Amino acid sequence: MPSHDKPTDPQTTHSADSRAATEAALFEAFGGVRGMVETTVPGLVFVAVYTVKRDIHVAAIAALGLSLVLGIARLVRKDTLKHAFSGVFGVAFGAVFAMMSGDAKNFYLPGMLYTLGLAIAYIVTSIAGYPLLGLILGPVFKENLSWRTRNPGRKVAYTKASWAWGLILLAKSAVLFPLYWWGDATQLGWVKVALGIPPMLLSVYLTWIFLAKAPPPIDVFAEMEAAEAAERERKAERERVAQPQPPSY
Repeated sequence: MPSHDKPTDPQTTHSADSRAATEAALFEAFGGVRGMVETTVPGLVFVAVYTVKRDIHVAAIAALGLSLVLGIARLVRKDTLKHAFSGVFGVAFGAVFAMMSGDAKNFYLPGMLYTLGLAIAYIVTSIAGYPLLGLILGPVFKENLSWRTRNPGRKVAYTKASWAWGLILLAKSAVLFPLYWWGDATQLGWVKVALGIPPMLLSVYLTWIFLAKAPPPIDVFAEMEAAEAAERERKAERERVAQPQPPSY
């Protein structure tokens, strides 16, 4: 039989569709590779300028200016607003904190605290049976919380992925906080830049692996639409039955 006449394996098709949907959801939720780069480059600019100029204000303004340009570029391209503003606010907070405290290391402290808090949240929610990654990606997959009670395979996948995120971010924090306490600003800055993208890529890759092997999501939005359509049909049928019938002779 010619290869183009071979029947398509439904399992292979489902696997490919599941992987494609998972990739699209992860890119939407985390901003893709571009989002990772945009969260790393302002920190790179800060530490590079500070290493050369040794001026907190110049370094902070340079990083904030670049972050604003990247945010405006996303707005011009009509990208998701959360990705456009989250980076700007994060850099602005760090820049203000560093300038007010007079310590260049404090440019990185808000992001480090956020990373540590996020790591704890991933682990605690996994232990509690509400893995954070499921809460984040459930609406993206249009499954909301159906994975908790109706799709146990996906709950397991979300739990594994949340544990992976939590442990990876904890490991990142374990490297950065000692540098914050005992290292100088340039050491902390360059190490933080180096640890910007690789841990994120590893976390996203593991999430993709776990979810691609999990059962497909239950589209609760489609179920609600189907239920509403069925209800409209039943209502229309009741109205037709209730209408008086013309007498027959």
